Amino acid sequence: MVRANGAVSLRELARVVQTSEVTVRRDVRALEAEGLLDRRHGGAVLPGGFTRESGFPQKSLSATAEKTAIADLAASLVEEGEAIVVGAGTTTQELARRLARVPGLTVVTNSLLVAQALAHANRVEVVMTGGTLRGSNYALVGSGAEQSLQGLRVSRAFLSGSGLTAERGLSTSNMLSASVDRALVQAAAEVVVLADHTKLGTDTMFQTVPTDVITRLVTDEPPTHDDRAATELQALADQGVQIAVAGSGAPSDTAAPGRQPRRDVPLPSQRRTRGGAGPGPQLRNALTSEPPGERAARVADLRRR
Repeated sequence: MVRANGAVSLRELARVVQTSEVTVRRDVRALEAEGLLDRRHGGAVLPGGFTRESGFPQKSLSATAEKTAIADLAASLVEEGEAIVVGAGTTTQELARRLARVPGLTVVTNSLLVAQALAHANRVEVVMTGGTLRGSNYALVGSGAEQSLQGLRVSRAFLSGSGLTAERGLSTSNMLSASVDRALVQAAAEVVVLADHTKLGTDTMFQTVPTDVITRLVTDEPPTHDDRAATELQALADQGVQIAVAGSGAPSDTAAPGRQPRRDVPLPSQRRTRGGAGPGPQLRNALTSEPPGERAARVADLRRR
């Protein structure tokens, strides 16, 4: 049902499987832990569903420790006197706060938050694009922003987004933001994506950076139960993306000639469930109150629908 409709209510699920909404809610929570769907108020959607973008207040409170670790590691890639572009986002805002200490740096950005973080850095030059202000993420978008980037060339672009998959690369939920991000990418010799583990395996509406254009991903260590993120990290590495995991050592500075797959990266691949493994602890705990035959049949029914 979720695959067919994109979303389904708990009431409808309870009616189809002939059980209570309380029981369905518990099962949906277990299936979300496996990465098979995402919960929403009163229902469920496909994981990483093509949904409306969250506003700045919600994003700023999400994965704050992870964003801090990612920003620390990403800042170590920037050298004195370099010229870079930094896109909009709460993770790139954290990066900008650390770039204030890099002397002789030139930062081109369409983000008011990035510019504000660097406003009092007297050794950093900030260049802002033109464009129309998009209030939900404090970014300049539109033709004015894109035209101001024409003819620009910098060493690196640091970008974030709403989701990252090995199949489509970096994506976002807003068309105007995606268009400006693509213009930022065109201006850079290398592209560095900043994405915490919650964005790995999530696909949203508008592609910004294809996987084969991403030079490096800076991320954090996924939790032990997050098999989807670990699998996506391995798939990205297999496609030639250099992976730097915050807290797992410094990133490799060796380029991947001809975009050959890189496996010498600190991936949490050991954590992934191998074929045939049973459900994780959260799924087992959620279903222990019923006879094994009944709960197995109901969860299998939910998976098919």
